[in-house]
Amino acid sequence: MHFDVKLCINSVASAGVVLSRLGAGVKRRDFIQGIAGVITAWPLAADAQQPGAVRRIGVLMGFSESDPQFQTLVIQFLQELKRMGWTDGRNMHIEQHWSGADTKLMTAFAKELLESRPDVILTSSTPATAALLHETKTTPIVFTIVANATAAGFVSNLAHPGGNITGFVTQEGVDAGGKWLSVLKEVAPSIKRAGFMFNPDTAPGGGKDFVASFNAAAAIYGIEPVTLPVHSDAEIEMAIASLELGPAGLVIEAEAFTTVHIGTIIASTERYRVPAIFEQKKFAKGGGLISYGPSFPEIFRNAASYVDRILHGEKPGDLPVQTPTRFETTINLRAARALGLTVPPTLLATADEVIE
Repeated sequence: MHFDVKLCINSVASAGVVLSRLGAGVKRRDFIQGIAGVITAWPLAADAQQPGAVRRIGVLMGFSESDPQFQTLVIQFLQELKRMGWTDGRNMHIEQHWSGADTKLMTAFAKELLESRPDVILTSSTPATAALLHETKTTPIVFTIVANATAAGFVSNLAHPGGNITGFVTQEGVDAGGKWLSVLKEVAPSIKRAGFMFNPDTAPGGGKDFVASFNAAAAIYGIEPVTLPVHSDAEIEMAIASLELGPAGLVIEAEAFTTVHIGTIIASTERYRVPAIFEQKKFAKGGGLISYGPSFPEIFRNAASYVDRILHGEKPGDLPVQTPTRFETTINLRAARALGLTVPPTLLATADEVIE
């Protein structure tokens, strides 16, 4: 309970002056009892005048602030919080940081966020979550767009994560690389080689988490697997150019770096006529051939519900890590025609979105 002691004392002192001027016409005992009542009631009145506590929510994004897809996702997250009664500037304060896949910035922003003593932090991407978890074992964390929470060491058990962290994975397990290749093979059946692209600095497990399943699927389909680690736009173009000779395809691991550099990847696959698949819908919408992955809007809306529950007193370690409930396929027919591909009718029929 907080009130202005100095102001209260000054008021009592002033009251004493008034008493001395009133003289014997006022009973001193009654007056003092009245003043005591004022003092007792003062803290209650002061508290009643104070607005409700403002809760602090941090946001640490592993992606670029200029990315319209992720800007929209954060807006959807805030809209869902507002629906639950949380409004920025009224009963909560949001502090956002966007790292643009820069791991050094992720570390710096993680420290900066924690200095503001947030009640809970939303993270997005594996390296951003890792940077924050390295700095705190107590501040509640809700992660999103993490490929494999157990392999990353964030939690040991999805149902009972324990500790100060929980969230929503895009993939759980290591079979995603094989799944992406199988979908690509369905739309581009003639490929004999396939590259698997990622940045070792930002990809989960340094890029190794999904390579085994990718290689296993390649062996089943009689495809030569090629690992393509990249660190820059120049390396992206060189890697894709290496696939130009012979019928080849490309699987891009959806991690922070490849997401930020998706424009270069799309332009290079168009230039060198390489059919490619990416997890995020923005790839197909931006001119890439096909995307296959979970619904990101659904993930961010669900993350808002976890933030709400934590703000109401629940512990993140008691909230189970959730896996995707629905995967979406988006096919760009214009890209397919430019590559000379005919998309099977069965794939078109099951696709969630087809771009004409």
